[in-house]
Amino acid sequence: MYKNQLLLCFSLIFASNVFASNFIDKGFYVVDLKNKIDWLKCTTGQQWSDEKNTCQGLAVKLDYKSINEANRQLNEQIDGTWRLPTRKELESLVCKSCQGTKIDQELFPNTPAEPFWTSQKNWWSPKFYWSVNFFTGHSYGRFVPEKELFVRFVRDR
Repeated sequence: MYKNQLLLCFSLIFASNVFASNFIDKGFYVVDLKNKIDWLKCTTGQQWSDEKNTCQGLAVKLDYKSINEANRQLNEQIDGTWRLPTRKELESLVCKSCQGTKIDQELFPNTPAEPFWTSQKNWWSPKFYWSVNFFTGHSYGRFVPEKELFVRFVRDR
């Protein structure tokens, strides 16, 4: 009986730390060890504050044409080659046990509980792109590139 309770306790502790152990907080970005990428902590339009340890400002929604311009500016300002995440990469941020916004708000503060763009077209209907919704935690392949959604950029390690 005691062994079973102890085993259950260790299992719960380990399971709750697996998600957090895949990430290393580096200030304005987060290292994702599982996917071998770096995530910007803040949604496009927001700015990281070391002093307040949070993302400040208003997140902005972008269509695909505007994403290209935002990406060009980001690559000029911050080292690395930043890009939109794949569907699989963005889905890996979904926290099903999180209350409210379905993302770890300690790693990605002030993330809107709304859809975010991925870089992938819907293979069933190629005029649409995949998005990941941090309100529901689900992915959808139903948005045309003219639609404005939120954006979080990544770079390869």
